[in-house]
Amino acid sequence: MRHRINIFHPVFIFILAQLAWLFLLGLWIYWYVSNYIILKQVGENFAPQIAAKSTNLVALVSGLVLLISVLVGMYFIFIYLNKQLSMTRLYDNFIANVTHELKSPLASILLYLETLRDRKVPQTRQQEFVSLMVKDVNRLQSLINSILKLSGIEKKKLIAHYHVYRIGDAVKTLLGETIELFKLDPDSVRIEGDAPCTCVIDYNALKVVVDNLVDNAVKFTSGTFHLTIQMSCTSKFFNLKFIDQGIGISKNNQNKIFHRFFRITKPDIPDIRGTGLGLHIVQEIIRSHGGKISVFSEGENRGSTFTIELPIYQVSKKRFLKHLLKATKKLEKQSDAA
Repeated sequence: MRHRINIFHPVFIFILAQLAWLFLLGLWIYWYVSNYIILKQVGENFAPQIAAKSTNLVALVSGLVLLISVLVGMYFIFIYLNKQLSMTRLYDNFIANVTHELKSPLASILLYLETLRDRKVPQTRQQEFVSLMVKDVNRLQSLINSILKLSGIEKKKLIAHYHVYRIGDAVKTLLGETIELFKLDPDSVRIEGDAPCTCVIDYNALKVVVDNLVDNAVKFTSGTFHLTIQMSCTSKFFNLKFIDQGIGISKNNQNKIFHRFFRITKPDIPDIRGTGLGLHIVQEIIRSHGGKISVFSEGENRGSTFTIELPIYQVSKKRFLKHLLKATKKLEKQSDAA
């Protein structure tokens, strides 16, 4: 079904306004040049002083500069407007996804509770119902925590506790906890390399990063799940790679994957639950550690590689890392005093 072009859409109106400006500019230049040529020809024959005065191009140059300034300003307005419209669409999708994510477990919990209230349920079935309800409650809690964490990140009000860790050991411990949390086969996750260097990290925040990246790898793998974790230390940075064999990411989406509310939607993959917040939160957490995260994929159905880079303590970003440790120490003193 073909979509009709909405002539009242702000972007369409903006394009028409730009075309009108360019058309006006063309007419003005044509009028000025035509009159300039006429005045020059007439002035040279009848009044040389007119020809001399007509060579003044200040008016033309000033007008062109003014119009170009207006066009540049309108261009930046267009960029901002386009971003806002894109964000509005993503936000609408987010609201729809969150609504679905909230309604589904709530409806499930309500059904189990009504069944327990209205019927005589055997003890074994009661235990099964309770386990399922706990699972749904954990799902709701995870969703709420994601929204609260995003709010805290954007308002810069996250309570963080940064300490110095031997990063290789910390990552291995986190991966063990994640494998147990998602009940994965330990053989499906392979750890390569080691990282004897030290980094300043918030352990709980880094756990959110590891959990999200592993969870994404599981969700977006249609066949047998397999994940390779590579660790290494350079002279200044700790590198951590998550290499999966999932559905991959197209080139266009690789630039959008960390945006708020963005989700990959394709007709040939199942509808995967989520809010589009996970990778955005991951990126913000890594940035708060003075690091960066990137993604690479050779294309669809060719897997993805997420690469995290964190500064090594006492080697890179010394002032920034000392600030994190100092802020943590101050926070812990306030907590002890309270």
